[in-house]
Amino acid sequence: MASRFCRLVRPIAANVLRNHNIQRPAVLTQACRLQSSSTTKTDTKPTIREVSPVKTRTLTEFGNYIAENLPKYVQKVEVCHGDELDVYIHPDGVLPTILFLRDHHHAQFLNLSDLTAMDVPTREYRFELTYMLLSLRYNARIKVKTYTDELTPIDSITPALPAANWYEREVWDMYGVYFSNHPDLRRLLTDYGFEGHPFRKDFPLSGYVEVRYDDEVGRCVLEPLEMAQEFRKFEYSSPWEQFPKYRLTEPEAESSEPAKQLEEKDGKK
Repeated sequence: MASRFCRLVRPIAANVLRNHNIQRPAVLTQACRLQSSSTTKTDTKPTIREVSPVKTRTLTEFGNYIAENLPKYVQKVEVCHGDELDVYIHPDGVLPTILFLRDHHHAQFLNLSDLTAMDVPTREYRFELTYMLLSLRYNARIKVKTYTDELTPIDSITPALPAANWYEREVWDMYGVYFSNHPDLRRLLTDYGFEGHPFRKDFPLSGYVEVRYDDEVGRCVLEPLEMAQEFRKFEYSSPWEQFPKYRLTEPEAESSEPAKQLEEKDGKK
């Protein structure tokens, strides 16, 4: 009986659907329209990401909110490239700022994505530290930047974010920035007994020592570096003309050539 009833109802339902057009909801129609337009539209600059004014305004308001809550430490708030929030703080406020961004309900930056540094010897405080934090709760990122020199230590954030342990060891190894209250601050990438910090601008490109395997000792040994030749300063400007056909000629020389040709013809006559 059920199968017979379905056979009878099926053609009737098909005729009803043909005669009466069922309208889709407005939201669904708009979404389909946007999807069709996005597929047909050609992007002239695909490598340049679009900047959302709403997102930029939201990040600016959140940065001002952080500055209002931490007026003692926050020195500047900046939104770069439309969607990157940078907060510049005093070196004494590294740990309080990280704790605020970690524990505040409207922040919840619980993950440390990266910690890096930059060396600018011409500055009074030559090292610039950058903490990159991620909030999975709000799907947001923030960069906290501070500064220091060779002698001033920075508070370690390893007790607050354990992921900073090896990042701080790497910065100490490469730049020589000392982190106070670090549980295990020792070199991470260089060998035992290494002298200097390779990522400093005043560190020589050739280094101070070289490593080789000694057959008599049966292990690798460190020896003072001996250069086979003097360090050369390469000049990248070639004396040869790369494109002589397209070289720039002076207008005076171009104007003087026809005059010379006329003089030569007159002399021959």
